[in-house]
Amino acid sequence: MSGGTVMEQMGSLPHDLSKLFGQVNNSEADIKRKEDSIMELGNKLAANKQTHELRMMIENTRPFLLTLGKAKAAKLVRDLVDLCLMIEGQDGDIKVELCKECILWAEQQNRIFLRQTLQARLIRLYNDLDRYNLALTLANELVRELKKVDDKDLLIEVELEESKAFYHLGNIGRARSSLTGARTTANAVYVRPQMQAALDVQAGILHAADKRDFKTAYSYFYEAFEAYDSTNQKKLALQALKYMLLCKVMLDLPEEAISLTQGKVARNYTNSEAVQAMKAIANASKDRSLKDFNSTFGHYRTELQMDPVIKKHFYELSERMLEKELCRLIEPYSCVQIDHIAKIIQLDRIMVEKKLAQMILDQKFHGSLYQQEGMLIVYSPEKPDTTYETALNSIHAFGGVLDALYQRASVLR
Repeated sequence: MSGGTVMEQMGSLPHDLSKLFGQVNNSEADIKRKEDSIMELGNKLAANKQTHELRMMIENTRPFLLTLGKAKAAKLVRDLVDLCLMIEGQDGDIKVELCKECILWAEQQNRIFLRQTLQARLIRLYNDLDRYNLALTLANELVRELKKVDDKDLLIEVELEESKAFYHLGNIGRARSSLTGARTTANAVYVRPQMQAALDVQAGILHAADKRDFKTAYSYFYEAFEAYDSTNQKKLALQALKYMLLCKVMLDLPEEAISLTQGKVARNYTNSEAVQAMKAIANASKDRSLKDFNSTFGHYRTELQMDPVIKKHFYELSERMLEKELCRLIEPYSCVQIDHIAKIIQLDRIMVEKKLAQMILDQKFHGSLYQQEGMLIVYSPEKPDTTYETALNSIHAFGGVLDALYQRASVLR
């Protein structure tokens, strides 16, 4: 392609692409230069948030795409669509419309692989826009089709997105089933580190949501964090690190969470809003301060309240913090008025009374409620009675001695 690159020839006029790429040229070097020029211009338009120009460029590169192999064309189109979809502040309907336009063109040109690739991207877009039912409808059709053609790489991606949609709709069982399908398929082929990390993140999320197994969830998040960090995917690595810290807090190990934020693992992310938010939550848990916990959730709204995973655990976190606060307040007393506790904690008396009753039943502390007097009696923790265990150990030891004596006596005979 003489006369310089596309950028030099056209500047910011992507509608001239149809003229530049209308002529067929089978030179590999020339085709490669054209591909690089298209992506160069696409990145520039995306950086300048020129959505309309980028969409026109995608449309006008189609004659050139017909000269490429199906795999190359699919990659180029998807990269351009990704650039357009990643522009912030764009209306979700416009993004969906772009994907559907490209899917329709792929169908008209009988580009099956390209159409399937774009449909997979549309499913992810539906999930990003919280349109989970639409994502599931399309994923269900595409999974059946991909299983027939045995396209394992794309099948893994679609089943992962299907699992995410089920999770956000509250169907944990189906979410786990879809993830199992994706992981089973992944075991049969080579999977890119980034995709393996995405599978690990989803596995960690489901372990935390389904079985409340935060220890296993932490190990999955840690694997994902290492993979993202090693491939310089800083944003995704930060998300995995945030969920690692969440697991430590949910395991009632706030000191370990704080230590993690100050250690070697998180040194490149220490100043991020996400890490600062989780560190503040860990400090509130350590200090058993419900006030600090609530103020942290209010201050770091984007990182905490807007995160769907943390949001799902907010109620449990709040209940735990309330219990910690109540335990801290009643520690100095053997007898205290419930009204006094409610006043300090700034909560309704009836709510505090119900929570204290529940904590007594759950053996979070030893005490009794006297509702007529409005009093809480707190008992000192009982020392465990080791008499039975000691006696049992003695009997076992005595039995061992008798067995040894019997064996020696048998030898003497």
